[in-house]
Amino acid sequence: MPAVDEITQLVSGTYINYFHCRRIVELLKETEAGTKNIFGYYSSTRMKDWQEIMKLYEKDNLYLAEAADMLIRNVNYEVPALKKQITKCQQTQTECERKERDYVVNGNEQREQYHTLCKQYGIKGEKVKSELINLVKDLSSVYEDIVKKTQNIVNTCDFYQAFVQFSIGGTDDSEENEKRLPLIQYLQELGNTTVYQWRTGTAPSQVVETLLLLDDEEETKEDQIDWGDLGEEIDFGISVEGNADQTGHGDGIDFGEDTTDEINFDVTVESDETFEALKDDGIARGTDSLSLLDNPATRNSFIDELLELDGFLSQRLNEMKGESDVLSVNQFQNAPTILQLVDRERVVGMRKEVKDILNQLTSNKMKQLFQIKSSPKYVDKLTQSLKQKLDQAEKMIASQQAVKERRFASLEEQKSLEPKISVLIMRTKQLQKQIESEISERYKNRPVNLVGAINKM
Repeated sequence: MPAVDEITQLVSGTYINYFHCRRIVELLKETEAGTKNIFGYYSSTRMKDWQEIMKLYEKDNLYLAEAADMLIRNVNYEVPALKKQITKCQQTQTECERKERDYVVNGNEQREQYHTLCKQYGIKGEKVKSELINLVKDLSSVYEDIVKKTQNIVNTCDFYQAFVQFSIGGTDDSEENEKRLPLIQYLQELGNTTVYQWRTGTAPSQVVETLLLLDDEEETKEDQIDWGDLGEEIDFGISVEGNADQTGHGDGIDFGEDTTDEINFDVTVESDETFEALKDDGIARGTDSLSLLDNPATRNSFIDELLELDGFLSQRLNEMKGESDVLSVNQFQNAPTILQLVDRERVVGMRKEVKDILNQLTSNKMKQLFQIKSSPKYVDKLTQSLKQKLDQAEKMIASQQAVKERRFASLEEQKSLEPKISVLIMRTKQLQKQIESEISERYKNRPVNLVGAINKM
């Protein structure tokens, strides 16, 4: 094939129709002019081949049928398919943009929730588990603050007890007073002692604390409890006679190989005094080794007493709103001085002090600290819950990046399709004009117009 750019462009297309062949023959007439003989025929094989192709096309007007079929296929299928694909790419981009915004919003919400929870627990959130474990160390100072505040409400407790005695017509009985708000009074006098001292009235000689070892690196397989020094011999008042070999460390009974000796299995229990002595040996173990505010039972009792005191003050405030009548004045005429001198403003201050202790002790942060100190598994669960917020945020970022890449890929696909559809529409329009021209020549150059969907492209 001669080196003609237009011919090269025509034969390099995806399809070649009759009109392409005719244009190639026209170009070859110029390039192959030297091969024309005296009879007007071309000796060039290339020219003869393309002329033969044109004759086959023109036989029975085959070229018009092919061109019409190609025109219909482009109008009904090829162009709509490309437009539909471009529309799909645009929809994909719109959907990806929406998902990107959603992922950004959700990721920010997860991070915000994480920082809010960390702020609520009083940690920075850099090393979650270590920071949660370190919070437990602050409990002692919190307990001291609660005890100081409890000691500041002595007058409130006296006011409550005096009012109860006056209301029921009782006497100033110190034993009866001790039955009311016992834990509050105890904390005011002796502070946050061990449960053992609260129960027995004497300080323990030794405290064997139950230590829950919190590992800040990985979850411990089981809670480790320090039972203290168990190497000392404990006499349970049980003696075994015979050939049993007893040692201080309880090595057991040596039966030996001689079965002829009798073994006396009689067990002698001396008395219950030994167990009582063990029970009250002055050593605080288990829950007895906990402080009053550490032990859930005594802590809940303390909270109940505060709620009782708060309920009384609340009711007293309601009653004092209408105590300006003569009946109320006469009723408290013989009341103790403490009841007569306390006005409504003072009761409001009393209740504020009580509510302050209650709010501090029952806050969400304190509840979490109690759970952390009592259960290592809870620490792991809480740590996992917090880290899950960050993991979700990271997943949102990864999803956003994936959707972003998908949007760029769809955009690139759209850019590659737009030139194709432009070329296809241009060639379809050109094919329309060529068909109209061919039909017009057959009818004495009468105007021919192809109408329909092709004119809406």
